[in-house]
Amino acid sequence: MQKTTHMKKWLLMLAVASFMLGYVSCSNDNDETSASLALIPAPQGVSVKAGHFKLTRRAAITLDTSNPELIAIAQYFNNKIVPATGFDVPVEKHGKIEFKLTEDTSLGTEGYHLLVKRGDITLTANKPAGIFYGVQTLLQMLPPEIKSSTKQENIDWTIPCADITDKPQFPWRGMMLDVSRHWFTKEEVKKYIDELAEYKMNVFHWHLTDDQGWRIEIKSLPRLTEIGAWRAPRVGQWWQRERQQPGEETSYGGFYTQEEIKEVLAYAAERYVRVIPEIDVPGHSVATLVAYPELACMKAPDAVNVGNKFYGEDENTLCIGKDFTFEFMDKVLTEVAALFPDEYIHIGGDECFKGFWHKCPDCQARMKAENLKNEEELQSYFIHRMGDLLKSKGKKLIGWDEILEGGLTPDATVMSWRGMEGGIKSAKAGHHVIMTPSEHCYLDLWQGEPSVEPDTYSMCRLKDAYSFNPVPDGVPADMILGGQGNLWAESLPTFRHAEYMAWPRGWALAEVLWSGPSKTNWEQFYPRVEKHFERAYYAQINYARSMYNAIITSRYNKEGILEIKLESEPGNLDIYYTFDNTDPDNFTPKYHSPLQVPKDATWLRVVTYRDNRPIGKVITLTIKELEKRAGKRE
Repeated sequence: MQKTTHMKKWLLMLAVASFMLGYVSCSNDNDETSASLALIPAPQGVSVKAGHFKLTRRAAITLDTSNPELIAIAQYFNNKIVPATGFDVPVEKHGKIEFKLTEDTSLGTEGYHLLVKRGDITLTANKPAGIFYGVQTLLQMLPPEIKSSTKQENIDWTIPCADITDKPQFPWRGMMLDVSRHWFTKEEVKKYIDELAEYKMNVFHWHLTDDQGWRIEIKSLPRLTEIGAWRAPRVGQWWQRERQQPGEETSYGGFYTQEEIKEVLAYAAERYVRVIPEIDVPGHSVATLVAYPELACMKAPDAVNVGNKFYGEDENTLCIGKDFTFEFMDKVLTEVAALFPDEYIHIGGDECFKGFWHKCPDCQARMKAENLKNEEELQSYFIHRMGDLLKSKGKKLIGWDEILEGGLTPDATVMSWRGMEGGIKSAKAGHHVIMTPSEHCYLDLWQGEPSVEPDTYSMCRLKDAYSFNPVPDGVPADMILGGQGNLWAESLPTFRHAEYMAWPRGWALAEVLWSGPSKTNWEQFYPRVEKHFERAYYAQINYARSMYNAIITSRYNKEGILEIKLESEPGNLDIYYTFDNTDPDNFTPKYHSPLQVPKDATWLRVVTYRDNRPIGKVITLTIKELEKRAGKRE
């Protein structure tokens, strides 16, 4: 009897010690526990516990049934799990999953506390938005098969036991989609919103008008969509296309009716996503001028741009000298303001060619009447009037950083894309800023070796996106609202390709903007990205695997000899190469240090491997191309 008692005590002590050891090993290092859960964005505070909660149809959700937002979030959760599991989780009085609003103001309006135990789950937040983001975390903790649109058999739908306290670093966590250069349907736009919301991003910037198409119905100006939404069909390289010919059929394009926009807005609101419309003026207005030629300075273009060169040759700016321009903008912004509930409307203001203003008698007369020294001040005059117009409609103006030129309207918010400089200047002058520098946030750029990527014009790797810090040194942090990824569509002919360009770089920006730059850790991040590749696979999202492709750089050394360096973004891949015109594999030479080109070689071929299996694309470059990239000899 005594021996049995001692044995029980020993087993109890061993169990407690094992539990404490497990608890300490999981909770000491926030990065490690985040990595084990593979959450993106990484939570602010998390500890993983032993065991798991098993999700079944008997779990049930308990919530305040008088709160329609909580009921809608429960329905959202069920909509996400039903296709893969084959069951939903009903709302009942005594469920194992509780959504609960508290008065814990430390969580802010979007933070949450999630406690997963073996027998129950408690999700608490100060506001419904926090419950929604906690649900995103719960969904990510389920097996990746949960993303499937068809029922998955023989899957244990388990959620690891964990204690998570989380809230965002920045209030503005956005993604922009350009629907003018290439047309995306209402359903594709909704899918894009759904995808960004799953990563706790809360702003959808909708670029609705540009030289290549006007995409929003304005009832008082019907020609904007009757004429401005359509162009001749073209494929091929952007800016190299043949102009639209007289009499050619304008069959490519489309637009959103106001009813369709309301549907998208409702869809976004259910996902706690703000929708910011952009009406890009006074430049980027070819489609507008084709629809309403009287808005031109001298001669409006005769066709919506199809992707051919035109800048500086054809008018694409509204005439600032004509009163009709301001009557036109009043009609447009009246209807846009009535449609979109958000406080902000984006008016563009970027890349405005001013050469036609310089020649335009009406614009010059306006400058003289308003005592404006130059065309930069004329643009500022227009932006100021747009700001006043929006203010009269209860809205605030956002513009690209070019709106700084000639003087900024007092309550404007600046979106800084040409590096950080415009944002720094604006923040120091007391203007709120959204940072979107192209080197970190332009998702239409190459994300890997250009020779094996779809055509574009510059580079922004996954690591570049992840290294983004929206708050430069010396800038008041409270003036920086956050940042966003911009997905321009010149090189995005399909929505599948839009997804390829958005993800995983959008995931990187989501983590920077939610978790904060001080919590980012590349070595912890890219393994989590790999886990989310699996989730995207089940969701049939066309993500990019470009980070696995070799990075090839060349330079001339001091002796004038061409040297070639091979790297990979993960840093832990094996790289194999050939110069003999054969395809490389793990039996050809393995890269260890900078290469020199063998005599008479014409090609370099490179491939990456992991665990003796190919993981990146075979890249083939001519020696002439490598010499070109190296530049001049010293």
